[in-house]
Amino acid sequence: MFNDIFSGLLALFDFWTIVAMIAGTSLGICLGALPGIGATLGIALAIPFTYGMGPLPALALLAGIHNGSSQGGAIPAILLRIPGTPGSIVTSWDGYPLAKQGKAGGAINLSAISCAVGGALSALSLILLAPPLARIALAFGPPEIFWVNVFGIATVAALLGDDLLKGLLAACFGLLIGTVGLDNVSGHERFTFGMLDLVNGISTIAVMVGMFSFPPAWNLAVGARKQALETRPVERFKIVSERIWTFAGVWRAWAVASFIGIINGILPGSAIASFIAYNEAKRVSKTPEKFGKGSIEGLAAAECVNAADNASALIPTLTLGVPGSNVAALILGALLIQGFQPGPQLFRDAPTIVYGYSWALMFTALLLIPLGGSVASRVFANVLRIPTLILLPLIIVIACAGCFASQNSMFDVYMAALFGIVGLAMIRFDFPIAPVIIGVVLGAKAEFNLRVSLMMSAGDYSILYNRPITIVLIVLTALIIFFPLYRVYKDWQHRRKNGTPGPATTDTMN
Repeated sequence: MFNDIFSGLLALFDFWTIVAMIAGTSLGICLGALPGIGATLGIALAIPFTYGMGPLPALALLAGIHNGSSQGGAIPAILLRIPGTPGSIVTSWDGYPLAKQGKAGGAINLSAISCAVGGALSALSLILLAPPLARIALAFGPPEIFWVNVFGIATVAALLGDDLLKGLLAACFGLLIGTVGLDNVSGHERFTFGMLDLVNGISTIAVMVGMFSFPPAWNLAVGARKQALETRPVERFKIVSERIWTFAGVWRAWAVASFIGIINGILPGSAIASFIAYNEAKRVSKTPEKFGKGSIEGLAAAECVNAADNASALIPTLTLGVPGSNVAALILGALLIQGFQPGPQLFRDAPTIVYGYSWALMFTALLLIPLGGSVASRVFANVLRIPTLILLPLIIVIACAGCFASQNSMFDVYMAALFGIVGLAMIRFDFPIAPVIIGVVLGAKAEFNLRVSLMMSAGDYSILYNRPITIVLIVLTALIIFFPLYRVYKDWQHRRKNGTPGPATTDTMN
């Protein structure tokens, strides 16, 4: 095994393979910075160009796009509060406040280093632990994946808002949006009202971009009425060179986020790692009150977990031929194009290629430090020097272009505008937006796995609660829901004991 690992490392030091890694990482950063153009679309567009390439350069190019887009999504999230990818939603919570404080360059640098740490550790897990970790994935069938998705929805609804009821209502709204379109089991149309554009459902990109980009644009427009043509308050030189983090300040966040991201990548159908990692980093932090206001640890955790599941998601793909994500499915197709059959025999028949690809994932992650940190911060951080009245239409153009490019449809642009209005109303009435997004993302997966589970058991609901892993997940979900209620009860007891009037309050993120 170790001879094969070393052979894969040596095979990586080929001129065209190195060029492919640098080009793929640079391209991935640019694609990730465009809302709606992430790793999935980037790899899908790049695969046709790999036909005439050798196996290792081709896979190295895809590895660079994969890792680069993970960090690229942080750039608009930090500068404009527009998430470039779903995972960068959490990045905007602390990255955008840091940019408003004049630390955009430092925030982009930290995001690149955090992605490099998460991506490198994930690649190391793929190199050393692929066969044993794949057995864990086999233990998760449709019932377990259903409860993983329910747990994710409950986590976001209960912990990321000031009001449990509002969080649950927002999550239910997201689940409702996810039911629009074709039923993914029976194929029947639901809530399409005869509109062909709704047959494929409401685009997640449209919902995400609309709710997270249009409300800030509206706030900029309101501010511009008061201070026309005034530049945003940033420090002109510190924006590039200032270092805003120390190892002692972020190592806990990196450790928590890397572990959660690697486990999340192994489990197919899970899309909640960034939210869980953020909450866990907040829990172990010595300064949890800074989260959501420009926390270095919050940004480090959010970006580290985004890259920590890149390589680990390929563990079931390479060892079992079972893709654990959309990107993993594309990589599986790329391997088949190059003449390799993913599965246990891949490590026996082509060890140099599979371990070379694993090393490529590690090196492209490390390339994020110079390319996604130093270079990107110098190029993109200057966005904050643009006057507000110019920045406002720029945000709208980027958001609309991202929505249109995701499916080449103007209908998605109209839906983004509609959900922008909805997002503005939700913010006005103190409803958290994150549960809506996670409801849309996980709702369809939860429904699909629920119905498949019932088909497996011929309609017997006991399949959902008579398996060991499902029991654990049910207990965790119940604890997550009742924890805010217990917190409110304890706060009420404390106020009653001290005679302090007024409602209980919590310090949680929207």
